[in-house]
Amino acid sequence: MFTRLAQQHRDFVRDLVMNLQALAIVLEKRGYLASCYTCGGQMNSGSFMVSLGENHLIRFLVSDYGITWTEMRDDRELMKLEGAEAISQLQELANLVKYQIEPVTPEPQLDPMDFRQVQPI
Repeated sequence: MFTRLAQQHRDFVRDLVMNLQALAIVLEKRGYLASCYTCGGQMNSGSFMVSLGENHLIRFLVSDYGITWTEMRDDRELMKLEGAEAISQLQELANLVKYQIEPVTPEPQLDPMDFRQVQPI
């Protein structure tokens, strides 16, 4: 029984890594900075990263040891999830692709002292 469960877990991790690779490719084609790296040819672990905008980074790690979702902004950790919660958050990211939401682009900063930038009413 345990041998079967171990093999199922390895298959699950491999499937998850393949899906992460596909998600990275699609996100890159949509204009996001994304990557997915694996260790070795067996795809028993992977590291997925995507930039969602100015200093907003998602890192998703999967291996035999666990699954982790980390969201950072301005080099500060906003959220860290593990296991099923991490995978649920990954689904939210996949919905960005599914519903074709464009990457966030920074809006121009207005100088309050520069009245030329203000449109008359």
